[in-house]
Amino acid sequence: MTNVTVKAAESASDRKEFIELPYRLHKGHPYWVPPLRSDVAHLLDPANPFFAHAEAQQFIARDASGKVVGRIVAVKNDAHTDRHHDGVGFFGFYESENDPSVAKALFDAARDWLEQRGFTTMRGPMSPSINDEIGFLIDGFDQTPVVMMPYTPQYYPGLAESYGFTKAKDVYAYRHDKTALQLDRVKRLADVLAKRNNIVVRPLNMKNFQGDVDKVKDLYNAAWEANWGAVQITEEELADVAKQLKPVVLPDLVQFAEMDGQTVGFSLALPDLNVALKHMGGRLFPFGFLKLLWYQRNIPGLRVWALGVHPEHRRSGVAELLYLAIVKNGLARGMVYGESGWILEDNYLMRQAIEKMGGQRYKTYRVYDKPIGG
Repeated sequence: MTNVTVKAAESASDRKEFIELPYRLHKGHPYWVPPLRSDVAHLLDPANPFFAHAEAQQFIARDASGKVVGRIVAVKNDAHTDRHHDGVGFFGFYESENDPSVAKALFDAARDWLEQRGFTTMRGPMSPSINDEIGFLIDGFDQTPVVMMPYTPQYYPGLAESYGFTKAKDVYAYRHDKTALQLDRVKRLADVLAKRNNIVVRPLNMKNFQGDVDKVKDLYNAAWEANWGAVQITEEELADVAKQLKPVVLPDLVQFAEMDGQTVGFSLALPDLNVALKHMGGRLFPFGFLKLLWYQRNIPGLRVWALGVHPEHRRSGVAELLYLAIVKNGLARGMVYGESGWILEDNYLMRQAIEKMGGQRYKTYRVYDKPIGG
């Protein structure tokens, strides 16, 4: 394909085609799970609290016949710039046919938009930020993704690398299978540390939901502060996430660790709703909601979406106790698998804790960088 035209998605019809592309592109794929269209639209909505400190532009690519063959979003994240001062702008929500000319046209459009705003490096995919879905899948293509994790085609890394992108960072996903759990040694150590450090682990209190959400913000920002590319989450962003997750969280899969009455860690695991989403075609209505009710009756697994420990308490046994509580409660619910992800490749402390409990690294996602100009 040589005749590719890329334009900003400005009209309502353009934005609809932008959202619809992956449902056509990946229709019938055995592992891709269609997200709810309403969730994608919410991420891109200018009213999303993320855009209080960010700006984005959607682009769509068409072939000579006018058919949409690709999409991309260029993102200016002021929160990242203010924190890191590294000249990095972002791309995300990438989808395209397996055609280098389409990829080039899309990447060129995002690059030009970022260059006009003074950025010197283009990084992605981040959709739209490091606090959301990131990376192209590098391995593990024969596995269905768990909830809120992406599945990207095997040809995407090749398209990016042909354009000149190089690895910026890999993040890992770990698989926990019931039959491979190794908890005895970890439990003995955690019990000793819990007694020594006076650690108490408790579940989410739905009667004081907002109070527990308020505890998460400072912990989240402190726990991830030193991580690569970390951006502080705002109170408004956290409130938005909490609103989205409240209908699906299970209180015993959300745990808080306290030492002498002070909250020092939390973990949030979500039931793997992709088991239901796989059958819903990306729509909640008119019949998707009924399918959701049917399939979520017996969700066989979970995803540890976040586990944060205050830096002062990282070697106190808090992380291990939080993991053990999630595993115990997941097993009690009849769940047989879990995923921890994503984990930065150089987060050795967290990786070690997961591997000690029998977690197996089974997926890699790669974030890419490319200089702009020069």
